[in-house]
Amino acid sequence: MRITDEEAFVEFATGAKPWLLTSAWMLTADPHAAEDLVQETLVRLYVRWPRLRSGQPAAYARKVLANLHTDRWRRSHRELLTDHPPEGGGRGTDPQTVDLLRALQQLAPRERECVVLRHYLDLSERQTAEALGVSVGAVKGYTSRGLAALRPLMQDQEDRHVRP
Repeated sequence: MRITDEEAFVEFATGAKPWLLTSAWMLTADPHAAEDLVQETLVRLYVRWPRLRSGQPAAYARKVLANLHTDRWRRSHRELLTDHPPEGGGRGTDPQTVDLLRALQQLAPRERECVVLRHYLDLSERQTAEALGVSVGAVKGYTSRGLAALRPLMQDQEDRHVRP
């Protein structure tokens, strides 16, 4: 890779890493898994950077991130239920963000992916469908069910914060 391409990649990666990390965190609800996803996304971007540089690298990065998350979920789709949440999860995070992440964790994986991709990353239904390898109708259904399930969860958490 040429030095100018290297510099452009470093500049892009530096700017993209915060929103990639937040997106990955919302998809996984695990800071360590989110960091791994972002690193792997940036590696894949680096390999193709000379071709992507003049195109839309942010769109490609979003798609790679979503696909990597889906691939990981498919490989290990078993969930481990515990009585106690893991320690050290909230690094001084805003309580509303923590509430949203807890609510997102209660959604089915596809619903969570669709809600995050559509409403946090602001992808269109078609882009979300392409990223997840499903039909546009499936994205509409997953998103609708996910939002319907999120509303009462977020309302319950809001009520708990308001009550003395």
